[in-house]
Amino acid sequence: MSNNTVIQSISAPAGRLFLATIFFMSGLSKISSYAGTQGYMEAMGVPGMLLPIVIALEVLGGLAIIVGWQTKLVATALAGFSVISAVIFHADFSDQMQMGMFMKNIAIAGGFLMLVAQGPGAYALDNRTTS
Repeated sequence: MSNNTVIQSISAPAGRLFLATIFFMSGLSKISSYAGTQGYMEAMGVPGMLLPIVIALEVLGGLAIIVGWQTKLVATALAGFSVISAVIFHADFSDQMQMGMFMKNIAIAGGFLMLVAQGPGAYALDNRTTS
């Protein structure tokens, strides 16, 4: 196996893990701070009743990306979620911290769009064959 092949086979699952972990962990933290998160969403004009959907998308979507299951579909959803949350929660460009958070979300969306374009890479459930 060439060095390039080894690097590609390791970088794809590592990249999925690194990209998705922020969503998985964020979803779990929203469960443990449900009321506070719901209040923050409502203060930003987002109905708090959407929080269970957000949690499910973050936790289940994060896990799906990590294991490479339905990668292109889930990556599309998480890219859209990243852009929407950037616009709703981090568009105060007069605040340097919020601008950084906005750009982080846009960069994450870009990473997910790369998964949409390139697929999950090595060690993904999407690669299994059915017989």
